[in-house]
Amino acid sequence: MADQTSRDVVANTEHFTAIIGLVGVVLGSILTIFGNVLAQCLKQWSLAKKDKHRKKLLLEMLEDKRFPDHWRKLETLMHVIGANEETTKRLLLELEARGSEDQQELWGLIKFHPFEKQ
Repeated sequence: MADQTSRDVVANTEHFTAIIGLVGVVLGSILTIFGNVLAQCLKQWSLAKKDKHRKKLLLEMLEDKRFPDHWRKLETLMHVIGANEETTKRLLLELEARGSEDQQELWGLIKFHPFEKQ
């Protein structure tokens, strides 16, 4: 009888150990996924915050009354906001700006430089 009881205890312990292991694997996977999603969300939030400040600067520059023609050089815009060409162009397009048809390096807001209708 004691022999049977010890076998039952060992069998129950093996099942219990397997269940604990399975719970650990599932929990670890869930935490890993959650950590990755959280890290991605924080990265996106940080980028959006940075983009908001950059867009504000760009808008101020493109509406600056010291430049009556309201065209600004892309290089200047990039330098002031501290971004590369791709990021600067993306932000300019989000602000409804466009490049000059005559000179590629100049950008202005569409409200000041609408396309001529024919």
